Amino acid sequence: MPRDWSASYLDGCTALRQRATVRLLPNGLYIATEQGRTLAWPYQAIRLTQGLYPGEQVRLERGAPVAEALFIEDPAFLSALRAVAPRLASGIHDPARRVQRIAWTALAAVAAVGMVAAAFRWGLPAFATLVAERVPISWETRLGDAVVAHMVPPERRCDDPILRQQLDDLISALTAGSRSAYNLKLLIADDGALNAFAAPGGTIVVLTGLLKRTTRPEELAGVLAHEIQHIERRHSTRAILHHASAGVLVGALTGDASGVAAFGLDTARNLGLLRYSRENEDEADQAGMRMILDAGIDPTGMIAFYEVLAREGPALPHALQYLSTHPATADRVERLRRLAQGSALPSVSLGPPERWPALTMRCRVESPPSLP
Repeated sequence: MPRDWSASYLDGCTALRQRATVRLLPNGLYIATEQGRTLAWPYQAIRLTQGLYPGEQVRLERGAPVAEALFIEDPAFLSALRAVAPRLASGIHDPARRVQRIAWTALAAVAAVGMVAAAFRWGLPAFATLVAERVPISWETRLGDAVVAHMVPPERRCDDPILRQQLDDLISALTAGSRSAYNLKLLIADDGALNAFAAPGGTIVVLTGLLKRTTRPEELAGVLAHEIQHIERRHSTRAILHHASAGVLVGALTGDASGVAAFGLDTARNLGLLRYSRENEDEADQAGMRMILDAGIDPTGMIAFYEVLAREGPALPHALQYLSTHPATADRVERLRRLAQGSALPSVSLGPPERWPALTMRCRVESPPSLP
């Protein structure tokens, strides 16, 4: 059986995965990265956070609160590890006994928490959904902050004070009649792609490519209302946790933040490409339109923006990044129209529409690399 294994290494400080070679030694792992670093991980310091299920990638972590991580694709690695160091690696699960361990874990979970038993019965995605409904907001916020810190570092943010005030006013207008458990924040990222997304815990990231595609503030208000509903209904958190390991799910459920930063690094790669379910999108549409109407904002702005995406989307540069995650179809536009019909509430002005194009141009994009 080989003692050298191909792996990927994450240093816990950046989102860049490095190719690495792992050698099994009697007292620990010897790791050599493509950048020339050599590391020694004693077996007693290693945690297995992924690899308990057939075909699942093996993930080993070391350190806290920001953990280093190793990813090994070959599931035979764990059996080899136990063969080389059976006593020191006794705390690491043997994949050959994986099915038996899952059964015992499920039985213990029935006695401790029925929710965990249901998770093993219906699968990890169902467990992730249950966790997302119960995860503490403080854990969501830490995850969202870790994700945003890596996706939108300070040098990539647009902090023009005039534009910032206008956008803060939009958030205030949308939320004036509601009480949220989240501290909603808006970040503008200097990037020419047409995209926007909601991070767990209350942060909405809007790329300047999408901002400049709007023609009046009511259009952006519609986008923000939709993204706020993804946050309020924990759609982002649920979608992210569907890709999490069992260890991360348990940590989320208990509020344990020790692995949040490392998990946030992996999440940052995928957040901008998350695809919500049709049910989630319809829910965000309906609740977002209600938010627009309750705030007294002209609903035709939200409808007009989705009309443009549905009609011109395929021809818009970079449009697929937003359309692939929030598909704007003719049916969806028609549902928005029906939701807006019958509202007799007067609309408040969000500002002169003729000033809006100049406001959206206050952030200069100097061709930075695109965000996910």
